[in-house]
Amino acid sequence: MDFSLFYFANDSTGAADNRYELLLEGAKFADRNGFSAVWTPERHFHPFGGLYPNPSVTGAAVAAVTERIGIRAGSVVAPLHHPLRIAEEWSVVDNLSNGRVGLSFASGWHATDFALRPENYENRRQILLDQVEQVRALWRGERIAVTDGVGNEQRLGIYPPPVQPELPVWVTSAGGVETFRNAGRSGSGLLTHLLGQDLDDLAHKIAEYRKAVAALGRPDGWTGHVALMVHAFLGEDEDAVRETVRAPLGDYLRSSLGLLLGSQLDGRRIDASKLSPEDVDFIVARSFDRYFDDGGLLGTVDKAERMVERFRAIGVDEVACLIDFGLPTPAVLASLEHLNRLRERTTADGEGPAS
Repeated sequence: MDFSLFYFANDSTGAADNRYELLLEGAKFADRNGFSAVWTPERHFHPFGGLYPNPSVTGAAVAAVTERIGIRAGSVVAPLHHPLRIAEEWSVVDNLSNGRVGLSFASGWHATDFALRPENYENRRQILLDQVEQVRALWRGERIAVTDGVGNEQRLGIYPPPVQPELPVWVTSAGGVETFRNAGRSGSGLLTHLLGQDLDDLAHKIAEYRKAVAALGRPDGWTGHVALMVHAFLGEDEDAVRETVRAPLGDYLRSSLGLLLGSQLDGRRIDASKLSPEDVDFIVARSFDRYFDDGGLLGTVDKAERMVERFRAIGVDEVACLIDFGLPTPAVLASLEHLNRLRERTTADGEGPAS
């Protein structure tokens, strides 16, 4: 099992000093201790996740303070950008990091985000798949057809050329099984989470992803790569950890409730915008219990080890540990020692993934 750090902060409006301390210090720790990657997202126009409007910028910062760890977008919202711009920016980061970049592409879900490219909202899922292939082609040194400012057709490529000859690619899915299949058909890895889906649901969708990868018949025998984002905070005593994370994780879940639109609770579809405050409190309390007991790396190393084995059993290749859900930075950084103990126990050689 690979381990990585994942960032998607709840509140981007806190103190102006050291807003990125946890990102940079966490990345340094992960770099020193054999973690596989650091993921930063793309999020616009809202405090939830708003520390990260451009993962290529935060990726460049991580590149400057690390030496070996993978630097990944989790995710680039492809329909908001021109593929030339995506490939250019990340080629720079690939050069700054000496070839450590990887991108997960997402279609986007908030209509407000598409203030940047409103014309792409309706067909965003197809645009995502098209742009994955365009960015891959640009990365290999190919050119794509575009129209310039005076209406002339041009074929353009990117500069500087990247270090890696092939771009490592994932596709992000919030749970739709067809997105899992499309990720497999495109020969991409898969990045997903447990908001709105449980492990049984996820096991079925991963199986569908693996079938789609197998149908490609790749000569190198690649069977895909599944990264699962989970909330993570470990300590010596389970009850103490539960009380430590209860308020911040509850607040985080409350802030992210919009991500649950279309998910299910007890077989019923939820429209979060129509819930009463009492209903919201109930769902947050239920969600907290589920994530703490059965959906995250929360508690002790022993408990988390059992969760990792459950993830492994359903086909997860990498646990992307979301650590910035509201706890004080010093506490999170201290807890990384426990997370590293877990990584050492569940990685065969204790040194992270093979290159």
